[in-house]
Amino acid sequence: MTDGSKRQSEMTLVLMLALTFSTGIVDAVGYLGLDKVFAGNMTGNVVILGMAIAGADGLPWVGPLVALIAFMVGAVIGGRTLRRETIGWNTRTSWSFTAVAAALAVLTGVTIATGGVPPKPWELGITVLLAAAMGFQAAVARHLAVKDVTTVVVTSTITGLAADSVLAGGSGQPWRRRAGAVVLIALGALVGALLLRFGIALPLGLATVVTAAAAVVGHFAAHEGRRVAAARA
Repeated sequence: MTDGSKRQSEMTLVLMLALTFSTGIVDAVGYLGLDKVFAGNMTGNVVILGMAIAGADGLPWVGPLVALIAFMVGAVIGGRTLRRETIGWNTRTSWSFTAVAAALAVLTGVTIATGGVPPKPWELGITVLLAAAMGFQAAVARHLAVKDVTTVVVTSTITGLAADSVLAGGSGQPWRRRAGAVVLIALGALVGALLLRFGIALPLGLATVVTAAAAVVGHFAAHEGRRVAAARA
């Protein structure tokens, strides 16, 4: 791997970790602000849905169900958008993450317009768009193929962190990226929960800024990497 390729790979990892932090914020908004619904963590929605169908008290089933469907629709769109693209950050990747940021910005505006606490019809609509945006983001992150960082879930990352550890007889692992992903999604949830005290718009606004920044930085970093590679060719 050339120095330029290594720098590009490291930058992409950092940006995926930033988006993992953003997902933590979004999931805090969904669960605490939108009636116990995860926008990014579909495992949680499937479990909640199963328990709600069984009749568990206080658990919704409509929100988790529509979030699950919306997430899959967003992932389908993301998959088709990048189907013919080579793995790695490109212009279409940048526009894809920009689209996620734009969706979050729209939802931030909607929550401001509804006074920070959206009524039920708006709440369900926000859930659908939020989950679709996270599904789209997950598909784009999957295309980038940054090992152990999907931006929306860390179960497999935690498994790798434990299974490849010295305690399990492992001789080495990329523990920094794995631990970073786990810590950042938890930190995002923490920040999101704290900001929710001031309404839904504030944490959604922060998630918008983080996602938009990742799209811009990733675009210019990839452009610079291609320019350097062309100059050396």
